[in-house]
Amino acid sequence: MAERGAGRFLVLDGPDGCGKSTQAARLAEWLATCPARGGREVVHVRDPGATRVGEKVREILLDRAHEELAPITESLLFMAARAQLIAERIRPDLERGAIVVCERWLTSTVCYQGYAGGIDPDAIWSMGEYASGGMSPHLTLILDVEAETGLARVGADPDGFESRSLSFHEAVRAGYRRIAEEGRLNSRLIPPGTPDEVESAIREAVLDVL
Repeated sequence: MAERGAGRFLVLDGPDGCGKSTQAARLAEWLATCPARGGREVVHVRDPGATRVGEKVREILLDRAHEELAPITESLLFMAARAQLIAERIRPDLERGAIVVCERWLTSTVCYQGYAGGIDPDAIWSMGEYASGGMSPHLTLILDVEAETGLARVGADPDGFESRSLSFHEAVRAGYRRIAEEGRLNSRLIPPGTPDEVESAIREAVLDVL
């Protein structure tokens, strides 16, 4: 688990087009002036990414030229980037007492490479436990959106995952909803709504763990 006596580790995740990047930026901005943060520094990172190694791995994973990657290869690349992110950024930030807002986490790999990609989700959970050294978020907020609606929000130049079939994205969404039902990684489902409605629901949930 994340070190509960120090910082706070908050994850925003969900299907493509759910608005997690917008909401993560809004959350980080709000936390920076929120009295409930207790004076903690606020750090905003993305997974994969936020480190030199992680950004290079991200380029490989999202490049449509690499569509031949097998789901297990994708999973291991995500785990490698995640392990580096923990070692280089998240663990030191938490030990320093910061609040870390992270876009995507292990839940994403379980849904995309597991439930939608065909790998046993339990195997991915186990890989994730090893790659993260047992660290998990204090709160994982899963932003829900219907697959068709989410894909309609994707830009004109979709990445290697956004360009996949509707049935793939429907399986991804079903995976996220299952994780939320099970409460894995302290997850909560944030229902669809306007950006302001979603932001309000996120703030309410985050206040419970600050």
